[in-house]
Amino acid sequence: MSATRSRAGTNETTDDVTMTPAKPQRGIQALESTGALLEALVAAGRPLALGALARDAGMAAAKAHPHLVSLQRAGLLTRDEHGNFEAGALSLELGLMALQRLSPTGEAEPEILALAQATGLSAAMAVLGPVGPTVVRLEEAMRPQHVSLRIGTVLSLVNTAIGRTFAAFLPPAVLDGLLAQESVRMAGLGAEGRPLTPMPDYAARLASIREQQFDTALSNPVPGIDTVAVPVFDHTGEVTLVLALMGSALSFETALDAPPAQALIAAAHRLSWRFGAVGRADGVIG
Repeated sequence: MSATRSRAGTNETTDDVTMTPAKPQRGIQALESTGALLEALVAAGRPLALGALARDAGMAAAKAHPHLVSLQRAGLLTRDEHGNFEAGALSLELGLMALQRLSPTGEAEPEILALAQATGLSAAMAVLGPVGPTVVRLEEAMRPQHVSLRIGTVLSLVNTAIGRTFAAFLPPAVLDGLLAQESVRMAGLGAEGRPLTPMPDYAARLASIREQQFDTALSNPVPGIDTVAVPVFDHTGEVTLVLALMGSALSFETALDAPPAQALIAAAHRLSWRFGAVGRADGVIG
C-alpha cells in the first residue's frame, strides 16, 4: 500500500511501511515512441504519409516505420487507398467506448466555472431540447447583472445569440419545424404578443455564424445585456452544446478577436476535441 503526502508544496508517493519515496514506475520507451506517432496523427486530424507522420512525431522515417507496422497489425492504424496512415478499427472502437462514457454537460461544467471566474461575466451552457435551445447551466457573474436567463429557459432561435448558433447548424427541415414553434420561446413574441417571423437577413446571419462559429446579441432581446455565443461540436460534426458569456451592455468587448470571445472559443475547442471532433481543437472549427 502507498500513501501520498505533501512536502514543500509537492505531492510525494511513499510506502506505508518504510515511509520512503516510491520509485518511479518503469515504462517501455519503444511504446512511448509509438504513442508519439499516434499523438501526431491525432493532432493532424487527417491521414498522413509515413514521412509527414514521422516528421510530426519528431523521429526519422526509418525509426517510425516498424512502429507503424506494429500499429497496423494491432488494428490501431490502417492505410487508405493512397497509402496514408489513419485510425484503424481498434482505435475507432476505443474512441467510441470513451465517447459513450462522456457526459457533455458534465464535461463542460468546469469550463463554465472557469469562464465566469476568468472573465467576470455570467457564463451559460445550453442544449437543444425538444422545444428548442434550453439553458442547462448558468454561472452568474460576481458583480450584479440583470440577466433574465434561468435554468430551463427555452430560447428564441431568431432573437438570441445562443438560439441562432444552434439554428445555424441545423438541417433546413429541422430548423423550419422548430421555427414553427417559435412563439413558445423566450423573446419569441413581438410587442403585442404575436409570434415574430425571422428577420429579413436571417439566412445571411446564419451563414455568417456558420463561417465564424460565433454570434452576438447586443441589448437584444434583453435591453442592457450583451451576449457572445459559440458552438461545441461532437464526433458526428453536430452542435452538442452552445456556450455563452453575458454582461451589462458596453461593459466588455464583444468582438470576435477580443479576450472574452477568445476565452469562450478556446473553451469550446477544448470540449469539441474531448467530444471527438478530431482536428477541430486548433483554430476555427469547421
